[in-house]
Amino acid sequence: MTKTGILFPGQGSQEKGMGRDVAEADSAALDLWKLAERESGLALREIYWDGEPADMADTRALQPALTVVNLTLWLAVKDKLVPSATAGHSLGEFASLGAAGILGVEDCIRAVTLRGRLMAESGGAGHGMAAVVKLAQDRVEEIVAEAVKQSGKELRIANYNTPAQFVISGEAEALDAAEALVKEAKGRAIRLAVSGAFHSPLIREAADEFAAFLDTLDWRAPAFPVFHNATALPEPDAASIKSVMQRQMTSSVLWTQTIRAMWSAGVREFIEVGPKGVLFKMLKANLGSEEEQWTGLNVGNLQQAGEL
Repeated sequence: MTKTGILFPGQGSQEKGMGRDVAEADSAALDLWKLAERESGLALREIYWDGEPADMADTRALQPALTVVNLTLWLAVKDKLVPSATAGHSLGEFASLGAAGILGVEDCIRAVTLRGRLMAESGGAGHGMAAVVKLAQDRVEEIVAEAVKQSGKELRIANYNTPAQFVISGEAEALDAAEALVKEAKGRAIRLAVSGAFHSPLIREAADEFAAFLDTLDWRAPAFPVFHNATALPEPDAASIKSVMQRQMTSSVLWTQTIRAMWSAGVREFIEVGPKGVLFKMLKANLGSEEEQWTGLNVGNLQQAGEL
């Protein structure tokens, strides 16, 4: 029997109208939108169903809204699937927790609403992030180490998205040095429109507050394994899962390593549950020579859900 892995996307997967068809067809899905609006104090349906891209990129709104979409799509398709594992990219990891029954759906929404606010407020002067493409991992790691040496400032690889796509996160002086080194190495660096150095120690204060909140939630054993961003591995019980998630905001997103670990665990069918299919597009790069041996599918709306 083919093992199925469920993937949930994070920030960058938002699109206008996302989740609308599900919410208009299912009152339970609409209720999750209303819960997220109460928790965030924001008109999320107005922003994501009829708003502008700049408003949709605000992490305070994006984190609860995208999590609602991921989870309501999951609830629409879960009875058709027999997952062997799940993983979520950064923010998407919380939808994985909900899908595996580790946290209740409502607790997932409350958690990401707080996470979005804390991350939005965590930006320090001169903190930022940049995407780095067209260079191999070992070269990017060398560049980060050299940029830290040159600047004396904090910098790390925040996201290992594919073998040739990374995100670096840190202080402006180190980012400037890294961008110059990337150009010398014939790669490309693109500064991201964010106000913080996410997935780095520079947001430790926000991460500590979030970890304290996570301590108040009801954590349960997983119905199936969740492969975690911080370790690229599943954890066996509720206590160890909570511990890993309490480190998630300051840990790197080991996405390439996660997909490879799921492959090693026997997953051959990958289903992305969320808008746009961003993670689906990364699969070919991450699975490399095994690309002919796996299948993938994105479920972004009710029509696609019906095709399962």
